Amino acid sequence: MGVQKIKIISNFNIIMNQPDNKGYYGTFGGAYIPEILHGSVERLKAAFDEAKADPAFKAEYYDLLKHYAGRPSPLYHAKRLSALYGTNIYLKREDLNHTGSHKINNALGQILLAKRMGKTRIIAETGAGQHGVATATACALMGLECIVFMGKTDVDRQFLNVQKMNMLGAKVEPVTSGNMTLKDATNEAIRYWCSNPDSFYIIGSTVGPHPYPDMVAYFQSVISEEIKSQLQEQINRNYPDYLIACVGGGSNAMGTYFHYLNDERVKIISAEAGGLGIESGETAATIHVGTVGIIHGFRTLLMQDEDGQIIEPYSISAGLDYPGVGPAHAHFAQIGRTKVHAINDDEALVAAFELTKMEGIIPAIESAHALGVLKKEQPNFKPDDVVVLTVSGRGDKDMETYVKRIANNE
Repeated sequence: MGVQKIKIISNFNIIMNQPDNKGYYGTFGGAYIPEILHGSVERLKAAFDEAKADPAFKAEYYDLLKHYAGRPSPLYHAKRLSALYGTNIYLKREDLNHTGSHKINNALGQILLAKRMGKTRIIAETGAGQHGVATATACALMGLECIVFMGKTDVDRQFLNVQKMNMLGAKVEPVTSGNMTLKDATNEAIRYWCSNPDSFYIIGSTVGPHPYPDMVAYFQSVISEEIKSQLQEQINRNYPDYLIACVGGGSNAMGTYFHYLNDERVKIISAEAGGLGIESGETAATIHVGTVGIIHGFRTLLMQDEDGQIIEPYSISAGLDYPGVGPAHAHFAQIGRTKVHAINDDEALVAAFELTKMEGIIPAIESAHALGVLKKEQPNFKPDDVVVLTVSGRGDKDMETYVKRIANNE
C-alpha cells in the first residue's frame, strides 16, 4: 500500500465528537475487517445504538461509575504547580478511580453491553496493563471469562499489573511476535476474535473498526462531562482555556476533549510519545512522523515505511508505544483542532518527578507525557488562564522505571 503525508489545515468551524454513519472522522476511521467478523461488528453496532437510547442502561452504567468506580474523580487545583508555571493548573484525577486509571470507565460500559448481548467470554488487549486490569476487574464483577493478550515485553515491565490480572481470574496470554508490545497484543487479540467470533472484544482505546472508537469515546466522555460541572462549581464557569492529555490510542484524551470539541474558546493540546526524539527512529510520535494507512481495522496515521510495512514504535511508556493513533485524533490534528507535542522519554520523566515532589502525586508515565507539555506551553500561559490536565493513571505500575531513573541519577 502506498503512503501519503498528512495535510494540516486550520479551519475547524465544523467539529464532530462522533463519526459519520460509516465510522469516519473526516477521512480517518471506518471498518476494515475480515468477512468472518462482519456479522459480529454489525450486531455490536446495533446493540450499542440500542443501549445508548435505553435510559435503564445509562442508569446502570452511571450507578456503577458512582458506587463501584468511585466517580466523580476530583478536579484538583495544583497550587504549587500553578505557581511554578504562572497560571492556574487543575488536574483531572483519573488516577484515583478504582483500578488506578480512566480505563475502568470504558471497561464497565462495554461489560454491560456484553451482558446485554448475552456474551460470556471476554477478550482484551493491553499495553501498560491498565486496560487489562480494568477488564479483568469488570469480568470478575460480572462473573465472566476473561482472556487478556499482552506483549511479552510489557508482561516483563508491567509485572505488577500482570499479577493483578491473574489474581482477578483473567488468563494473561503473553505475545512474542514483533517487538512484543501493544501492537502485537492487538494483532493476537484480533486473530483470536476471528477464530472465536462469538467472543466479546473489549478494545481499550479509541482505535479499531467502527463502532469501537465511537463507543470508547462515549464511555470515556464522562471525564469532560465532569470537568464542565466541576469547573462551574469551582470557578463559576464551565470551560478551561487549555485542555491537555496524553495520546497513544487516545481514550483518556477523547474523554477529556469530548464536550469541548465545538468550543473554540478552549485550546486543546495533545502529548504523544517522542521516545528518543522524532528524528531518532526510536519514537512513537505517530502524528508527527506518520503517514496515512490502515491498521487493526481502521484508517489512520501510521508509522510505516514506503512499502506500507509497520515501523516498530518505541517509548518508555508501555501505554503509548502504538504505531497508530485513534482516527478522531488524526482528524483533529489534520484540521488544526488540536496542537500536538512530541514529549521525549527524558521530558516525561522530569515532569513526573516534578509533580511528585511539588504535589505529592506519582503519575503513570503515560500521564507524565501530558505533564511534559507544561514546560513547552509555559510562554503562552497567562496568569488568569485555566489549564485542565488529565492525570490518566497512577504511577504504581511504573515504579521500577522510576527507581532506575533515581539510581542512574545518583
